[in-house]
Amino acid sequence: LYTSIFEGSVIDGILKYGPGEEGPEGTVKHAQFGLGGEKFMVMDGPGNHDFSFNEAISLLIDCDSQKEIDYYWEKLTEGGEEGPCGWLKDKFGVSWQVNPRVLRKMVADPDAEKAARVTKAFLGMKKFNIEELTKAYETAM
Repeated sequence: LYTSIFEGSVIDGILKYGPGEEGPEGTVKHAQFGLGGEKFMVMDGPGNHDFSFNEAISLLIDCDSQKEIDYYWEKLTEGGEEGPCGWLKDKFGVSWQVNPRVLRKMVADPDAEKAARVTKAFLGMKKFNIEELTKAYETAM
């Protein structure tokens, strides 16, 4: 799923359980892949794992345009769920933050009123809307 979403992704290797090993034969034991120039390694083990993903770990996607935000949001929420302030969970329960790159500049502005307006605007959003954030940033109350 992930390598189909992120441009330039690669699957570097997949190691599967073989005959007589602890895990079910043919299932993934270990894999390595790259998304957007970042390497990831994943493992699975035999037995019952009584845990799930939560927001303690999330992956951040910095986006330069609304088109990028919309693309990643649509792909990653398919079968998953939207959360507040640019957060979502994909169909596996993995948390992602889909953020406009410009947001950091806006909330770090030395003009505290601008930063406060942007913060107030994004607290009411699920998927970020760059146009609305920019309007909040530029409009004096």
